Amino acid sequence: MKIKSVIASIIILLSLASLINPFTADADEKVVYVVPIAETVEKGLLAFLGRAVEEAEEAGAEAIIFDVHTPGGVVDAADGIGKLLTGTDLKTVAFVNKKALSAGAYISLNTDEIYMVPGATMGSAAIIDQQGNTAGKKAESYWFAAMKAAAVESGRDPIYAQAMADESIDLPELDAGKGKLLTLTAEQALEVGYSEGTVKNLDELLQKLGYENAEIRNVNETFAEKLARFITHPVVIPILMTIGSLGLVLELYSPGFGLPGIAGLSALLLFFYGHMVAGLAGFETLILFALGVGLILLELFIPGGIAGSIGLLAIFASFFMASDNVVHMGISLLIALTASIVLSILMIRVFGKKMKFFRRIILTDSTSTEKGYVSNKNRLELIGVEGITLTPLRPSGTIVVEDERIDAVSEGGFIAKDKKVRIVKTEGSRIVVREITEI
Repeated sequence: MKIKSVIASIIILLSLASLINPFTADADEKVVYVVPIAETVEKGLLAFLGRAVEEAEEAGAEAIIFDVHTPGGVVDAADGIGKLLTGTDLKTVAFVNKKALSAGAYISLNTDEIYMVPGATMGSAAIIDQQGNTAGKKAESYWFAAMKAAAVESGRDPIYAQAMADESIDLPELDAGKGKLLTLTAEQALEVGYSEGTVKNLDELLQKLGYENAEIRNVNETFAEKLARFITHPVVIPILMTIGSLGLVLELYSPGFGLPGIAGLSALLLFFYGHMVAGLAGFETLILFALGVGLILLELFIPGGIAGSIGLLAIFASFFMASDNVVHMGISLLIALTASIVLSILMIRVFGKKMKFFRRIILTDSTSTEKGYVSNKNRLELIGVEGITLTPLRPSGTIVVEDERIDAVSEGGFIAKDKKVRIVKTEGSRIVVREITEI
């Protein structure tokens, strides 16, 4: 009886094991995420990579491979991406697929391992401003320290990372003497320990990492993320702001609300949309902008300058709130305002008279005396005519001249009702009378 019980127990355990094994196999299957880092590095890319890393963490991925092919970009975005990569517990691999320059080199150095394709390059990480000039000493010092820290964190010799950003470092053995930034080829990177290997393609990289049988999940940008990356590009931001300000300025010179106003508001709304998708701005910035526009419109009905001034401050504040870099936003605003003023003058003064399109959207007609227009008829024939005051003049009131009621004013004194007066002056709609004193 005991033997039967033991046999039955073994059968039950084997049955349970057969049920458990398939799930165990599924659980042991490795998942690897492949995420592209392409084109210019900006805040939109940071938002996309944040979503990709979060998705990989939730899926329990074994590793994330970043397919890097970028000329560089914004320092603030690169710094945020670097913190994102070092902050995850997942294994991170940079697959330099042709080039990882400037910010791309910094991002690659913040991964656990780096692999490059033949002919790929990595380096040339000088920090420059939006005009292409060398940034200030403070910014350079920060970037040098960041490059060095990224190399040290990944266990690499920091001298090469510093040489990528500082042209004063002399490395003649790598063809990077003084006055020349270091750019490593795939062979040089492998030689100095800045690469774990050279592979022909992604498939070979997966085999080298032992993930040839893993489930590969590619993460691609959504349309909204692509649009946000385009809008948050350092060059696109001042263009959008120029279109926005120029459109609103032209709208002030055109009757009704037409094409310039629609184009201006659309450009500004695109600006806020891109920054909201990129995670740089919230609805509070859009509300502040709408409040500023409302106050400026209120100024048209309640003159005085206070509402309009507060409205302008609110609009400028909303722009700065949508950006995490006050200097870059200040430069973009300055470029936009200067360009909109110059272009509006050209359109109104030059093209407004020559081009039919601008004649349609800009009100150029005016009324003048030379063209036969008068604001009020000057009734010179009334001078010397007598009448009777219908109401007291204090000094204004109404008189009656040959059964015609006329608004009039006295020369300054009070004139009672039913008194005889004589019209002594007419200035447009202003009729001046004098009381006739009886002897």
